[in-house]
Amino acid sequence: MADNDNNKSSFLIGFLAGSVVGAVIALLYAPKPGKELRADIKTKTGEIVDNADEYISAAKHKAVDIINEGKKKSEGLIAEAKKRAESLLGDAEKILTDVRTKSPSSSESSKNEKTRS
Repeated sequence: MADNDNNKSSFLIGFLAGSVVGAVIALLYAPKPGKELRADIKTKTGEIVDNADEYISAAKHKAVDIINEGKKKSEGLIAEAKKRAESLLGDAEKILTDVRTKSPSSSESSKNEKTRS
């Protein structure tokens, strides 16, 4: 999952960088006077920055959502692990109790066998 998010962010960064380079090259090769060209560059730069801010904001919200989802899942897993551990402890206590109750009778029978021999 982390690799997928890393690929998405790498793609986004590459996309934004390519957009900037493409926009600058397109403006530089456009047949416009210097003032218009500078105004266009300023406008396009502002648009790109706004788009980048939107992408960053969306990425932050997505990251928060993913973190919260991970916390919920981990809390569920921890609760399930606790239940299973308690169940195993209960089973172990039952087995130990059974062994303790059977132990005196088995030791008495082994004593009886020893005295017979």
